[in-house]
Amino acid sequence: MPNATQGAAQAERNGTEPPRPSRTLRQLTLLMAAVLLLGVGWTAATLLSNRVPGEESAEAGFARDMSRHHAQAVEMAMIVYAKGQDPALRQIGYDMALTQQAQIGHMQRWLQEWELLPTGSRPAMEWMPDAVPVGPDGLMPGMATREEITQLHESQGAEVDQLFIKLMIDHHLGGIHMADGLLEVSDRPEVVRLAEASKQAQQKEINELRKLGLADG
Repeated sequence: MPNATQGAAQAERNGTEPPRPSRTLRQLTLLMAAVLLLGVGWTAATLLSNRVPGEESAEAGFARDMSRHHAQAVEMAMIVYAKGQDPALRQIGYDMALTQQAQIGHMQRWLQEWELLPTGSRPAMEWMPDAVPVGPDGLMPGMATREEITQLHESQGAEVDQLFIKLMIDHHLGGIHMADGLLEVSDRPEVVRLAEASKQAQQKEINELRKLGLADG
């Protein structure tokens, strides 16, 4: 049986052009090339997304700082859940404590998986794009002072609700600022998802707290 080379030679001797690849064959070749390029792109994207964040990364800074930020929110939320007068506010405190404690767990697990310590050598908030400085007391944006936390612990009655609303709105605004900073510089999927979820939940709670504050006022 003549092969393709013999067929082309025979066609040349006969004064005719060799047979050209069919349209279907050309389309199949182009499709295979496209699939190959997509595979290369997917592999590169996978390798990038699987790159473990390092000690100086924004992801590590976010996980460490937001864990500490959340921990104070959980403390305040448990105070209002235990001592608050408004049932709606106590429910917000309960939900907030559960949500933010769960997110702390996620962030601490990331640090373990990345083989990083829970605390780092860099100053708090240094990973932020705008390098927000912390105060002399080391508190990040929105965080209550130790004196304010003590006051919340010692408050009674309606004062607990009012002070919690004030402190937590400021606290959440600081948390949203931190989430925005992470979203500006990171494309690591699990970190981005948590930052977006945290931001949305905190904005929703700010709106609810403001409504309750106006109602009490």
